[in-house]
Amino acid sequence: MTIGASEQDRQYLEAVAAFGPALDRLARGYEADADLRRDLRQEIHTALWRSLPKFNGRCSLRTWVYRVAHNTSATHVLKHRPKHVFVGLEELDAASSDDDPERSALERDARHRLLRLVQELKPADRQLMLLYLEDLDTASIGEVTGLSSAAIAVKIHRIKAVLARRFQQGGDHGR
Repeated sequence: MTIGASEQDRQYLEAVAAFGPALDRLARGYEADADLRRDLRQEIHTALWRSLPKFNGRCSLRTWVYRVAHNTSATHVLKHRPKHVFVGLEELDAASSDDDPERSALERDARHRLLRLVQELKPADRQLMLLYLEDLDTASIGEVTGLSSAAIAVKIHRIKAVLARRFQQGGDHGR
């Protein structure tokens, strides 16, 4: 099915209105460098717009958007960090209150540390965790990744255990 440019623009605007903040969080999860993150956001939006003529409704728009965004992000990470050694689960450890500024600062620091730990994961593991952190269930994550719900549940459980252990040990050491 081929769609016209105006229909493509309409679908794109609909997707961005519904999932724009999630796409920004996803880009932040994949890319730590601010300049490269801006590039990644642009790549995601371009890929999404270009992909819409192929969207045939066999999955939800949400699933389509996440699939395009995660595939684009994984490619971006591999392209821009060819010499970076990604850490797999086996290698990782073989991980707010507005009226209380101190607590808010601690919570903000904890979120940054967790994000840095997630950014150290291999792209496939990072994808699972970022989708999980976006509150997608295992069935929806499976639609995006092509993995079974059971495999996703096991991997997420393992990743969470490793991240929790690394986090408690001091994680990224403030990089």
